[in-house]
Amino acid sequence: MNIALYVVAGLLLLVSFYKDRKKTKMALKKAWKAFENILPEFLVVILLVGLLLTVINEEVISNIIGEKSGWLGVFLAAATGSITLIPGFVAFPMTALLLEGGAGYMQIGAFISALMMVGIITLPVEMKYFGKKLAIARNFLAFLFSFVVALVIGVVMSL
Repeated sequence: MNIALYVVAGLLLLVSFYKDRKKTKMALKKAWKAFENILPEFLVVILLVGLLLTVINEEVISNIIGEKSGWLGVFLAAATGSITLIPGFVAFPMTALLLEGGAGYMQIGAFISALMMVGIITLPVEMKYFGKKLAIARNFLAFLFSFVVALVIGVVMSL
């Protein structure tokens, strides 16, 4: 599947290059700049997770956020995701490493959904623009929804 996506992307890039070389070169330069900006952040998080996975063995990860940790592990993962400020492009590879290290699918689902939807760190800014009541309600409902996501993932993965 990955190879097919790369082939399609390559073909579309060639079509773009054929239609307008100048715009395609400009787009590739912008993409390279974005990649250069993302790379340091990405490498730091991957390095930290890699170090964490070498220091903490699979049994510890499994006990805290593994399948057998149950809803407590789901809650811990969702709470961690709520207070963590990591961009999605860094979070997804990191969670893949955690899955390989023994984390459970439900727990990772709760972590990712809370990470993307709940913003404890950004709550003051959100309260400034949307008001305290709305910001707290939105974050609370998003936190609850991360448990729904975990449940759905748990059901799907058990099929």
